[in-house]
Parts: sequence; structure tokens; C-alpha cells
Amino acid sequence: MKQAELRQKFEEVFGAGGDIREYFSPGRVNLIGEHTDYNGGHVFPCALTLGTYGLARKREDAKIRFYSANMADRAPVVPDLSDLTYREEYGWANYPLGVVWALREQKGLILDRGFDLAVYGDIPNGSGLSSSASLEVLTGVVIRDLYGFEGLTNIDLALIGQYGENHFNGCNCGIMDQFAVAMGRKDAAIFLDCADLSYEYAPIRLADAKILISNSKVKHSLVESAYNDRRNECAEALRDLQSVLSVRSLGELDAATFEAHADRIKDPVCRRRAKHAVYENQRTIRAVEALKSGQIEMFGQLMNASHISLRDDYEVSCREVDILVDEAWKIPGVIGSRITGGGFGGCTVSLVKNDAIDPFIDRVGSAYREKTGIEAEFYAVEIGDGARRVTLSE
Repeated sequence: MKQAELRQKFEEVFGAGGDIREYFSPGRVNLIGEHTDYNGGHVFPCALTLGTYGLARKREDAKIRFYSANMADRAPVVPDLSDLTYREEYGWANYPLGVVWALREQKGLILDRGFDLAVYGDIPNGSGLSSSASLEVLTGVVIRDLYGFEGLTNIDLALIGQYGENHFNGCNCGIMDQFAVAMGRKDAAIFLDCADLSYEYAPIRLADAKILISNSKVKHSLVESAYNDRRNECAEALRDLQSVLSVRSLGELDAATFEAHADRIKDPVCRRRAKHAVYENQRTIRAVEALKSGQIEMFGQLMNASHISLRDDYEVSCREVDILVDEAWKIPGVIGSRITGGGFGGCTVSLVKNDAIDPFIDRVGSAYREKTGIEAEFYAVEIGDGARRVTLSE
């Protein structure tokens, strides 16, 4: 669906006329640095040209109307500004509603009247490419523009989106997803220190290779509860380490310091979770250094090591995703491959030489189909800019 088609749908559902404005918010893929953000470590995501398109218009009353063209058979969700409450029946609309709520709770910004918002996303559902963060940051950009809240920076919008997801929608996510969506830059990934939000852009120069996303087409239902479990396990490990170390997060530890004190972590499961958080952070730092110095093969080796750690120590992979990665590793021309996103399904991210892309799709797809009965989807993706207002011609 193109912007022009979304405009037509907007007018069908909400009526024509008024100042209808257009927006885009990307999805994201994380190249390396998984489950390190809420542990005070580093991440290395980039925004994609896939994402969420939105059309919005202010209303004269206190109603907010949310409509998704991806769910064309469902009526709009219509909350009211006087009752910003999470409701299960709102479904997907709880994500944008959570942003309206978070603006009030975090920034004291209260909307004087409602708005209509119609969205369409081309991020595959359940893929782990951050459709929820894309929608949250889109909503923030819409509200800033419609209501003249120019003082809100894109980093503010990322933090507001995270606050809404944590406290309104109940998923205790870190800042990476919203930050990458809000702050993305074309042809660059963001080397972000999640402890203090310092960041730099690192150009992604892949002269003879591409970023290839493989979608397992599965999403196991335990993702949110297990995500919160992992966060709690890391917090417990940190508390044990703080009995002998003056640290605020696992991200402050190097591998040698962790190994010297790991036996202080009483629970062996928590110990493994902390080991991943520490080693993954160090891998991410080394990976960015390798990229800057043109050592793309080293970057790939670190991606592979990341997957092994996520599979064995953090235990957030699953059989289907492991098959995709194992089969990718067999293909000549694959620089590196790993799970990306929260886990328990979703996607893998691979760096693949151009002449290996077709063999990759053919062989990995065939092996995956044979072993799981599922038809995987593959996308050679481009790195794009962050969330913004757009025009039809863009």
C-alpha cells in the first residue's frame, strides 16, 4: 500500500477535508548487541526503509480514532482523552495510546483535543523488527507536529515511547528499539551506549555484500513474559555482584572482572544471563572497532558468537531460528548470521556477499521448509532515516 492509497483509506474511514498530514517511522534491525540495552551496555542497530506509514488530522472533540489498514476488517479504536486507560480490547492501539498517556505522565503535555490516525505498516508481523517501537515513535512525531510541541527532541520521543511500553503496555523493554527508530540515519548504524545515551553514527559500507533478514514466520507466545524474566534474572545477578563490586550495571564490567567474581552470583541461571550481557557488550564494542577498520570478516565472527551466546547462555532462541542460523553458516559467502530482536522466534540478520544471496535464499529456504514445514521469508534490506513527516512524493 502506498501513501496515496492510505490517504484514500483515511478519507473512507474518517472523512475527507481538513489538514491531513503524512508521516513515516522505520523499523529497525540490530546488527549486534542483543539484550544489552537494559543492562547498561552498547547496541548497534540501524533503521530500515521498511516501517509504518501514518496519516493524521486534529479533531474538534476529545476523541482519538486509531485505524490500521493492515486490519482493514476491524473498526477504528476510539478512546477518549478523558480516559487514557489500557484496555485489552484496544489491541494494537494500546501502543499509540500509551504514547499519549506517557506524554502526560512524563512531560505534563496534555492534548487540548483529539486526533485521527490511520496507519499502514510493511514490517512483517512478529518479525522482531520493532513494529511496536515504530508505531510508538510515529505517534510521537505526529503529536509533536500536530500540536506544536517543538521542544520535544527525537531522543525525547524515543524515551516517551519506551516509557509507554514499559508502564502502559507492561513490556519492560530497553531503549534500543525506540532510539534506533527515532534517530536512524541512512547508510549508518548507531553505536549507542545505553547507560548514558551517548552515541555515534558508524557508516555501513558493504561494497559487495548486503544485510539479509530471514523471517522464521514463528513467534512463540512466551516472548513478553520471558523477556521480563531475563531482565529480572540480570537484575538479580547484578545485586549479587554489587556485594563485592561498585557497579551500577552489568555493562560496566569487562570479561576478566566478571570471571573473577562470577561465583558471587548464587543462581547458575542468573550467572549465565549475566555472562551473556557482559560478553555481548564487549563483542559489540569490538565489532564496531572491526567495522571501522574494515575487518568485515571479524565483524561476522562476532555476530556468530553473539548467536551462540543468545542460544546457550541467554536462551532466547528457538529451534526454528537455530535452523535458519545453522543453515546460513553452511553457505559460502555468508560473513555472519545471528538471531535479532527479543527472541523466541522472529528474524535472523545475516551479512551476505552479493553473489551468495540467491544461493542463500534457495538453500536456507529449502532446508528450513524441509525441517519445519514453514516457508521462510527473506528481505535484502536498506538502511534508512529515522521517523519524520513526509510528503506523497517521498
